[in-house]
Amino acid sequence: MSRQPDLFDTHAHLHDPWIGDDLTEVLERASEASVGWMVSIGTDLPTTRDAIALANSHDNIWATVGLHPHDAKDWDADLESEFRRLAANDRVVAIGEIGLDFYRNLSSPEAQYAAFEAQLTLADELDLPVVIHSRDAHEESYGLLKDWVQSNSPSVERGQRSPNVRGGPDDRRQPPVGVIHCFSGDADLACRYYELGFLISFAGPVTYPRNDALREAAASLPLEAIVIETDCPYLSPQPRRGKRNEPAHIQYTIEQIAQARPESIQAIAENTTHNAHRLFRL
Repeated sequence: MSRQPDLFDTHAHLHDPWIGDDLTEVLERASEASVGWMVSIGTDLPTTRDAIALANSHDNIWATVGLHPHDAKDWDADLESEFRRLAANDRVVAIGEIGLDFYRNLSSPEAQYAAFEAQLTLADELDLPVVIHSRDAHEESYGLLKDWVQSNSPSVERGQRSPNVRGGPDDRRQPPVGVIHCFSGDADLACRYYELGFLISFAGPVTYPRNDALREAAASLPLEAIVIETDCPYLSPQPRRGKRNEPAHIQYTIEQIAQARPESIQAIAENTTHNAHRLFRL
């Protein structure tokens, strides 16, 4: 792949033990692949602390604070207080990943809803965007987030979109309220989320042969609605499937999206990076 504008991996788990001692080499390969910025994602208290420590030691890495729905049963007032303290760090750019996961149900639906709503409230109070995880809970997540944007968020005006989604608003609009991480829905859901004020993030699964609906979703959105991620070390793209994922592999996602859309790889690279900077207010 020829040299292109720097890419932004909006969702990685660089502090994951699967990367471990290989981090230096992983970051070198990311640089060689034109990945200029990364966000390392917190999923519980220990990983949040690890993500912040990593971000504090690398100028091109940022962190998030959040409790994954798998661990929603652990949400309590003490954890909320600690998350609030950690989110004051200048390297923290979002609350997440948070949401609903009815595929594994490692926490009860009731606990997931409670932790999700509490963290949305925290994001409102701290004026931070949110990173949303939704698996086997498309309509449940959308319904809750729609209510949040329209009723609870002080940034409700961000959700006021032109009915012509393909045309889309320009950069004079408010920053996005958040991002739907590793989007797995269809084109209709993607557009509905964008109309609420969310960006849609595509990862390795968009390269899988049977994921035509996901490629259709990537083609249906205005370019200003899209960001990209690896979710590394998980969800390796098709050419690396079965192996550990890393930020350098984001090139395959960019190439696949370019095949589904009229724009060039360079245009998609430039715009998704610009969108990510807007999302995280960098």
